[in-house]
Formats: sequence, structure tokens, C-alpha cells
Amino acid sequence: VALVPDGARAVPGLLRRMRDALEAAPASDVRVVAAPVGSVRPSCWTLQVDLKAWTARYGHADHQSDHYSDHRSDHQNDHQNDHQNDHHPEHPADHCGALDGAPAVLLLRTRDLFSLPFPLTLPVVTSLSIQASLRGWRFLLLPDSFPLAPRPPPSPHELWKARNSLEKQRRALMEQLGIKLEQLPDGRRLWHGCSKDTPRCFGTVHSQTPQYLVAGRWTPPCCLRALRITARHVVAELEAAGVRYWLEGGSLLGAVRLGDIIPWDYDVDLGLYLEDAPKCRWLQAVLTTGRPVEDSEGFLWEKAAEGEFFRVHFSPANRLHVDLWPFHARPGGVMTKDTWLGHRQDVEFPESFLVPLVPVAFAGGAAKAPNDPRAFLELKFGPGVVESPEYPNPEVRRL
Repeated sequence: VALVPDGARAVPGLLRRMRDALEAAPASDVRVVAAPVGSVRPSCWTLQVDLKAWTARYGHADHQSDHYSDHRSDHQNDHQNDHQNDHHPEHPADHCGALDGAPAVLLLRTRDLFSLPFPLTLPVVTSLSIQASLRGWRFLLLPDSFPLAPRPPPSPHELWKARNSLEKQRRALMEQLGIKLEQLPDGRRLWHGCSKDTPRCFGTVHSQTPQYLVAGRWTPPCCLRALRITARHVVAELEAAGVRYWLEGGSLLGAVRLGDIIPWDYDVDLGLYLEDAPKCRWLQAVLTTGRPVEDSEGFLWEKAAEGEFFRVHFSPANRLHVDLWPFHARPGGVMTKDTWLGHRQDVEFPESFLVPLVPVAFAGGAAKAPNDPRAFLELKFGPGVVESPEYPNPEVRRL
């Protein structure tokens, strides 16, 4: 099957040469042969698709190549002089994980094309690149090119319409394929997931297990980004107000293991001293009015409906959040709280873990933690918890 973009003009024998190159290539490797259309050659990139992380990572190809002249048949050699302007045997053919930036004719076996779940979804080259990457297929980009039919230069409005249409197609494709983030070779990131203006990418969490874990994936990268931003904001507000706080539960586990949020976590947990809560103006406003309060940067502070603790959301629309658990000391120097949700880590602990608090790396910044994080975590979760990662509720889904 040849997939030919609009405006490509025929070249005698080029499709046959593409077919011969496809048949000569190892079937376990090259499954698509491409030839540029016009004078601009497509970018040849590597591509790694991590479905668990909802991410496609592009890189610059190292130009491992074949000499295309080795794949030509004797019949083609006999007619080399007929196509001197179209064929450049001295140029190698590049192996690529993905093509981008310019049109190309693609040739692949019919059975391969229709083995894909989305064989003809637009934009075709991007769609095929991602689906091919998941199967370990590569593209062979030939030096030959098809001429591009001459056209009058597009107007600025036509260029805008074309770009807008391509962006819409790409967003729809990423939604279909479950890709929330594209990392480009130049370091730029294209986000296709949630933002401050949209709901988060997953629904209500049941039995401590979000839907993405049930589907065999981890936290979408846009959600992790929102959690990091919210965590840094809340930490900055608490520190500026002089509130004594510390990383709790799975968030402390992530800080000790990775210096970051655990890749499958869906919220951030902080403990704080109950008597310090009124020092923070936003918590004081919630305590005074009993209503949610949106701060000057668009984060929503509220009292949680489940009990006596607070919750700070990424935005009123996006309910990714940081939970703030107020603790107080009871006689004997033991820290306790008024709401227990039955989680494994919901246990009392000696106040000595908090005197003093120590800084640790977390979520792209620093946050306060108990002074012996490992002992604190093993008290809450059990021995060896730092070295033995597990999902929040292994009875529903195991790591």
C-alpha cells in the first residue's frame, strides 16, 4: 500500500524501487519505506513510546544507514541512466523511528497496515510512527524524492488554517492513542492532557486505586506536573506563614526513593501542627468562613468532606490536590489526629520524629520531612518499605 500526500507527482520506477527496498530489508526491522515529496527532506528521528507513562520521546537519529544502491535490482541498474535526476545512489538511506516536518510517500505491506488499530488516522505519518514504534518497526527513508506539484504561495490565512487543522488532528490522535506528552528532540514539550482549565485525566479513586492503575498505566504526566506545581505552591505558602509541616505517607516514600512524587501516585500528603493552621491566611479563611477559598494564584483551598483535614486543589476545575493532615500532640509526646481513613499508614507516631524537621528534595524543590525518614516510614508501612515499592492497594492491583 502506498500512502501518497496531496501534490506529489509521479516518478517513473520510484514506487517499484521503494517496493524492492522494502522486500530487501529485514522484515523484523524495516516495515515502512519512505521517499520525500518536494525539495525538503523530512526530519529523521528516533522514537520511544512509553504507554505506561503516556509519553512519546523523540530524539535525533544517529543516521545508521544502508547504501540504497545495494537494494536495487539488475533491471533497475540497466535503467539507471533513465532516472539520473531522480536517484542518487551515492547517498545512504536512513533508518528512522519517526518522520516529521515534511511530506513523504510511505510504502508498507497491506497486512502490516491493517494490523494496526488506527491504520489511517490523521496525521498519517505521526500516527504510523507511534504505532510502528510500539511494534519495533522502523522507517527506511530513501534519498529519492517525488516532485511536488507547483502551487501559488499560500496566504497567511491559509497557512493559519493549515496549522490549526494539523494541531487539531494531532490532539485528536494523541487522545485516541493515549499520549499525554510528546518530548521533542530540541527539548520542547507538547502537552495533550489536563491543565488548570480542564478536569484531571482520571475520575474518582476507588479502593485507593485510580482507574489508570487498573488499565495498567501510571499517573499521566500532566497530572504529575500539576501535583508538583501544587505541592511547591503549598509548601511555599506554609513556610512563608511559619507553619510546621512535613511530608507524609506515600509522598515521603517518593521523596526518600526518588526525590519526587511516586510515578503512580494521585495526590500529595502533608502533615502539619493543628495549632499552626491559622497562621496560613488561606487555611484561616477556610476555618473562618467554612467555604472554599481560591488564592491569588488560582489554587483552591477547602476543608475536606471526608473529615477534619484540608485539601488544596490545582484549580477549581482541576481537582488534583494536596491533602493537609492536622496533627496534635497528646500526653506522652505522641502525635495523633482527629480523622483516620483506614489507610495502612494511618498510625500515631512519636513527636520526636518532628523535632527537628529536616529538608529533603521533593517535586522539583525542597520540603520538610521527619528527621529519620526511614524509621518513620517503617513505623507507618512496615520494615523494608523503602526498597519494596507497591501500589496503594495490592489486593486490587499489584505492581
